Amino acid sequence: MPQRRDASSRREVREVQEPRPSSSVLLLSPTNEILLLHRVQTSRSFASAHVFPGGNLDAFHDGEIPGAGSPARHRDGPAYRMGAIRETFEETGILLATRNGALVDLSVEQRTEARKQVHGNEVRFGDFLQSIGAVADTAGLTPFTRWITPASMAKRFTTQMYLYQLPVSPSREGPPSEMLVPTADGGVEHTAAQFAPVQAFLQRAAEGGIVLFPPQAYLMALLGRFLAGPPAAAADPEAADPEAAALHYAGQRSRLAAFLGQVVTADTERGRRHRTAGIAWADKAICPYHVLLREEDGRVVLGLDKPGPELEGTDRGGDWERVALVKFGAGGPSDVEIRMREDVVGAAAAAAAAAGAPAKTGSRV
Repeated sequence: MPQRRDASSRREVREVQEPRPSSSVLLLSPTNEILLLHRVQTSRSFASAHVFPGGNLDAFHDGEIPGAGSPARHRDGPAYRMGAIRETFEETGILLATRNGALVDLSVEQRTEARKQVHGNEVRFGDFLQSIGAVADTAGLTPFTRWITPASMAKRFTTQMYLYQLPVSPSREGPPSEMLVPTADGGVEHTAAQFAPVQAFLQRAAEGGIVLFPPQAYLMALLGRFLAGPPAAAADPEAADPEAAALHYAGQRSRLAAFLGQVVTADTERGRRHRTAGIAWADKAICPYHVLLREEDGRVVLGLDKPGPELEGTDRGGDWERVALVKFGAGGPSDVEIRMREDVVGAAAAAAAAAGAPAKTGSRV
């Protein structure tokens, strides 16, 4: 008589899901504020979190999507760029498209109707743009890391992040205001859309007022080094001299552009020696994994240097120098903080050594 197998041996090994291609946009206002959307609690991903505009690619709108196994599936490309422009329009009403060299200005009524039609697949996004004599400003998108969901997750994405900077205006009038005012999508996926200073969002997250997931917290921590708000002399940005303010914001962008263009990408001596320091920000691929569990606050330390199973053995990689501290609970990730690896992992190793025990590590999450 054959032996009865126990429950654990009968349990099938869950197949690793193929990550779905998606795009997301870090959208900067003319005064270098960043746009975040507040996801509804019932959202299928990032529920209740504050996120950048973006979503899954759709061949109906975005063109041919690289297939599974193709190297192009995890690189910047035409479908990812068109998807980024389309999703930003669907989710916020801001149309990153140009006509005669300038951003298109549509009435509220035109935007509202077009958003419904594109979202409902009643009209292809490209056909809509053609009907108004516009083209998607895909050239205005700057690639800024790719994030691949860990293999242990049931829903996985390979998300190309982009930076897009709305024009800085030297005039008080500037571009037509309505075209730059984000609006939520009627509660389909988001309840609010808001521009605010990067540091303000990070402070709210630190105080528990909003939820940021690791990709958003990481990228905003990097942006916060350069986008430090309005001119120091202007407590009220509206009262600042327009030309001086424009120069101030343009200077911030210039320093950010220099940072994004640099290789080596690390700041510390050990970081510069790691191979990921030679990978440009546009090409970095990040798949978070478990490094250790902190005894003092119960947060997991996630490494950000590995690119994930799909890119294992390639020249891709992320950021060895930084780690994400995250508390995982029933409601999802919380208390996310981006720190330097040597400060966190080195301190944990030193504390464990002093206590005569190894730091608690784990497998990839």
